[in-house]
Amino acid sequence: MTTLDNRPNTALLVVDVQKGVVEEAHDRDTVVANVGSIVEKARHERVPVVWVQHSDEQLVKGSDDWRIVPELTPGIGEPLVEKNYGDSFEDTMLETVLSGLGVGRLVVVGASTDACIRSTLHGAFVRGYDTTLVGDAHTTDDQTAWGAPPPDQVIAHTNLYWSHQTAPGRTAGTVKAEDVDFGGTG
Repeated sequence: MTTLDNRPNTALLVVDVQKGVVEEAHDRDTVVANVGSIVEKARHERVPVVWVQHSDEQLVKGSDDWRIVPELTPGIGEPLVEKNYGDSFEDTMLETVLSGLGVGRLVVVGASTDACIRSTLHGAFVRGYDTTLVGDAHTTDDQTAWGAPPPDQVIAHTNLYWSHQTAPGRTAGTVKAEDVDFGGTG
């Protein structure tokens, strides 16, 4: 499994489910509800929930758009990692947080599919994490004006692509929200 020594635990990584990130996102309400149900499942199973919050010139730290959506609230003691790049590991405390929790497997949800989700999935995988994407708990905006496929196709392609990732000593895959299995670790 994971190539990270002495890291048997699983964590739920909630990436950028912020007001300004998902406001116009494809199937926003369903995705946010799915994220919420997975967060509750993780908490019930005592699996760490780690929140990631992006800021940049368009998403100013402290602004209303920067805040986590009102439907979701990080719990007391749940780590919140602030980031400025697509990959949630890049120039953040995420690796330190996960190491301290003994985490070697991540279940990933959030936004935006074609930016921070893909970057974070790859960032985790190349760092040795087993990495599972929840296929109906990530979303993106419509970028067709810039030549991208429609959001539903971006999401479907990412789910397909991630379900076939392989690397020595690591696992990857895509599951539906209802099928999330934290493996009894935490």
